[in-house]
Amino acid sequence: MSDAVWLVALLIAAAIPAGLYWRSRREVEDLSRRLDLSASQLQSLQLSFSRFAPDEVIERIIADEGNVKGDRVEVAVVFADLVGFTALSEEVEPDVLVGILNGYFERMSDAIAAHRGHVSKFIGDGILAFFGALSRNPWQCNDAAHAALAMQAALKEYNGELRREGLPSLRVGIGVHHGVGIAGLVGSRELMEFTIIGRTVNVAARVQDLTRRLDGDIIVTDALLEKLDPRFDSRPLPASTVKGVSEALQVYAVDGYSGVAPVEAAPISADSP
Repeated sequence: MSDAVWLVALLIAAAIPAGLYWRSRREVEDLSRRLDLSASQLQSLQLSFSRFAPDEVIERIIADEGNVKGDRVEVAVVFADLVGFTALSEEVEPDVLVGILNGYFERMSDAIAAHRGHVSKFIGDGILAFFGALSRNPWQCNDAAHAALAMQAALKEYNGELRREGLPSLRVGIGVHHGVGIAGLVGSRELMEFTIIGRTVNVAARVQDLTRRLDGDIIVTDALLEKLDPRFDSRPLPASTVKGVSEALQVYAVDGYSGVAPVEAAPISADSP
């Protein structure tokens, strides 16, 4: 074999692994780009889902491939509703009304989240929130009461903004109850939500109704009060009968907190207030 033939053969032999290397490198780079794109899409999808369910629930859905069973949990439930909002909706232009409501929901949601609570749903102008349903929280009753006071303070500030814009003020009634509920994904194939169902939720809603006829904007049940930090300023209200409960409920108004109220709840520890 001539020297020229040997040279060509050597060049071909050298070119084959080089070609394989560059081909493999392109494939790896392409795969890396696809993985980055998939990760970005997954993050975007998780962010979108987090608007409908808490992050802990989304992570559980992903881990369990969509199968999330209902759990019986001890929970503190906050039910808030605007007083007189139906009459207000007839006086204000629709786009203005929606803006007022969205601003209200934003501030109430922030106050709830700052105290380890999770908004379950908006019901018209009402808010259902729960504390302690997603992870163990022995201080859930304190968190719920702190959140209710924070909601009240946030609404006072928001009302100042509304008045400066020449808009009517809002008043919220808040009912808080503690008990056992069923936590889980509820709905149809087309629409599901993570929520709490059961008597505890119903009682919280009925207690909220009492804010319209008793002297208190934040009313809690004795089941919640017995687990509450004594530094909360509470006073007894007349025992009241509510729909769906056979015996009269002993309820209390919560007017404030004489300790140093947390601006934002710290991680749960044995010494959490």
